[in-house]
Amino acid sequence: MRIKNSFKKILCAGLAAVAAMSMTLDAFAAEPYKSYIYDTWNDSIPSQNAYRIDKTVTGYDMGLSRLSDPADPLFLSETASARLSNPKDMYFDPDEKEFWIADTDNNRILRLDDQLNIIGAYAELSDGSRFASPSGVYVKRSLYDDKPLYIYIADYENSRVVKAKVKSDTELEIVKEYTRPDTDLYTVETFNPSKVVADFAENVYAVCTSVNQGAVQFNRSGKFQGYYGANRVEVTAAVIAQKLWRKFASNEQISGMTRNVPVEYANFDIDDGGFIYTVTEAANTTTDAVKKLNPAGYNIWDNSAGNEYKFGDIASEYDPTQNQTYSTRLTDICVSDNGLINVLDFSTGRVFQYDRNARLLCIFGTKNSTNDQRGSFSNPNAVEAYNNNIYVIDGSKNDVTIYSETTFGALMHEAVELYDQGRYSEAKPIWQNVIARDGGYPMAYIGLGKAALNEGEYSKALDYFETAYDQDDYDRAFKYAREEFLRENFTLIIIVLAVIIVFLFVLSKMHKKGKYLLKGRLYGKKSRNRGGR
Repeated sequence: MRIKNSFKKILCAGLAAVAAMSMTLDAFAAEPYKSYIYDTWNDSIPSQNAYRIDKTVTGYDMGLSRLSDPADPLFLSETASARLSNPKDMYFDPDEKEFWIADTDNNRILRLDDQLNIIGAYAELSDGSRFASPSGVYVKRSLYDDKPLYIYIADYENSRVVKAKVKSDTELEIVKEYTRPDTDLYTVETFNPSKVVADFAENVYAVCTSVNQGAVQFNRSGKFQGYYGANRVEVTAAVIAQKLWRKFASNEQISGMTRNVPVEYANFDIDDGGFIYTVTEAANTTTDAVKKLNPAGYNIWDNSAGNEYKFGDIASEYDPTQNQTYSTRLTDICVSDNGLINVLDFSTGRVFQYDRNARLLCIFGTKNSTNDQRGSFSNPNAVEAYNNNIYVIDGSKNDVTIYSETTFGALMHEAVELYDQGRYSEAKPIWQNVIARDGGYPMAYIGLGKAALNEGEYSKALDYFETAYDQDDYDRAFKYAREEFLRENFTLIIIVLAVIIVFLFVLSKMHKKGKYLLKGRLYGKKSRNRGGR
């Protein structure tokens, strides 16, 4: 490209400044964080808010006081708390339009409608066993028999995963218990499941503490199937050095070395296509931080194949509002119905949103240890999405924060949806509207470049891709522009080449006869000799 990187950075910074001056009113909402995004050079640049804080919902707001009222159909006990207590998981059932919360320290599962009003509560199963620190919940209607609604619970302290049929607002009929596999393949002494999902075939996948070989997998009948989608060892200078040292070390020295093992999963989610998305919470992890696994357990987002998938903050970030430096620790992931992927960072309290092809769209949220700042988090444990809103549950503040789209966010999402469907020309006016609100938004220029490319306006496409510093698409547009130039000027090019060939042929004949062209005049050998006397 002809524009140098330094000039490109100045250009992008200028566009971001223009965006800041042209913000719409809804972008000036008093959010406790500053939105940003990453450019091609992995530098953070200011961006418009794609989400605003709508409200926070506490246990009292949900109506949990009903659980201690003997006259209420949802009555659990007279001592049932009206507050959440360290909730560690939340799941939204898109079919039933209901939220489910693992209210961990209250040892119960809560069922809520799409407005977060309590409609069901469960503290025990039909066999009389009670939950002990339930840390994960997943709900899916079965495709078999009479299509019952099944709930899967990671019952942490009871060392089991429970599959139960939802019989009523307060009754769960136990169907199956998944406990520690009795096989040599399972080498960990404990079985403490923290998260659980199930696929369409009702295979169960559990994230377990201290298990780093991947998710523990059971089939529908409860038989242990092995491990699913293990992480790889993070390749660092220390790992490489130790591997080299082991080649020369004695057996005694080797026995004293620490083992390099994969990092265990923190959480996962499953989409409508059966792909499982995983996140790893270890700080500064880049290898397999977020994975998209197919049914065979293969990671589609594999950087070793020459890709450059990045998730979370690129580097440690300094938050001036908290006077702290944070490193990414991804703790939860959810995939919405429209394919958008939301990743929650426990360390920073931020939500990183990506499209279905893992392109970063926006970043929002923040962390604050105090309980009085609306919309910030102390222990963000889970993220969910529904109806263009994002829901984050906090295990310390014991509430749910709801984020709603801004005008900018709605436009951006509409354009991204069309873009991902390949409808580039339809997205064009929307991308232009996005740029009017945020002149430094890289994805908008890529979208406009794709539209120009689709419409045969290769010169415009080159300009847009150059602004976004999209090398691959720029090269593609340049190829098409070159082919178009050759196609439109083919006759002229042939004529010019023919004239040049004829001219060279005539000139060659003249040289053989001793005649030359000098300064536009024709000279022969005799005239040259006379001129030399």
